Amino acid sequence: MYAVFATGGKQYRAAPGDVLRIEKLDVAAGDAIELDQVMLVADGDKVSVGAPLVDGAKVAATVKGHGRADKVRIVHFRRRKHHRKQMGHRQHYTEIEITGIQA
Repeated sequence: MYAVFATGGKQYRAAPGDVLRIEKLDVAAGDAIELDQVMLVADGDKVSVGAPLVDGAKVAATVKGHGRADKVRIVHFRRRKHHRKQMGHRQHYTEIEITGIQA
């Protein structure tokens, strides 16, 4: 059984027991959360596709922790213009473990 859900402007495919890194949520580590923007639920050959969401479907998860991803380096360079600019960015994330899928 798996589901496709959306959070933080991105879509994720998850099955029970999966550990995912999603966009940062303001939830304490160890808390349980429910994600209700479920777009698809599949259980073997039985597939439910929403238009756009599946009615009554939820994905239950527990928050394992928070962190920051690896640094992404951004370099702006213009040849022959004495122009070079460097920046870096580290995106915040929340790590969750999927505990159940309710169709």
